[in-house]
Amino acid sequence: MASSAANRSFILWLHGLGDSGPANEPIKTLFTSPLFTNTRWSFPSAPSQPVTCNYGASMPSWFNIHEIPITSNSPTDESTLLKAVQKVHSMIDKELTAGTDPKNVFVCGFSQGGALTLASVLLYPRTLGGGAVFSGWVPFSSTSSIIEQITQEAKRTPILWSHGIADGTVLFEAGQAGPPFLQQIGISCEFKAYPGLAHSINDQELKCLESWIKSRLQSSS
Repeated sequence: MASSAANRSFILWLHGLGDSGPANEPIKTLFTSPLFTNTRWSFPSAPSQPVTCNYGASMPSWFNIHEIPITSNSPTDESTLLKAVQKVHSMIDKELTAGTDPKNVFVCGFSQGGALTLASVLLYPRTLGGGAVFSGWVPFSSTSSIIEQITQEAKRTPILWSHGIADGTVLFEAGQAGPPFLQQIGISCEFKAYPGLAHSINDQELKCLESWIKSRLQSSS
């Protein structure tokens, strides 16, 4: 049925360092609006690989992280980041091939998954429904050649950024540095600070995500 493909949406959730996709699946139970009846969710798991901040030991990780806590000046690892971005892009491509409108595709992620979300939507050549970053950071430098690869279409993808002020793992300053960085390259970003929230995600953030996606689904239907 062509109409069901037209109304179909896709939400890709990228977990944080050391976590797994299945552990995050309960998130979808909070999305109770009938608008999500045609939503396909995907909760992939990162491969296990050596991580510098884990003393070189292997753990589920999308790309290499040099230090924790992450500050606004932490070193980045662009080659492993770009490999992870390619994986995310192939998941999105598969969904578009199945008939989903790119404007109904949403990439969301927590912590390392949030950083990967940001890089993935910025480097995807088309405008997507949105990218939602929770407790994340910008995983490349302001002098990176990655910036030159961001298309005008990608710059139109809306970004929602949520960060706990009490975060001791990815410091609030690392999150706060995101929106001005994006603004400089011509990308608008909605930033929400959560007082008292440490390095975790709460129901309030997820309810906000639900209404944020909902408003975009309606506008694209």
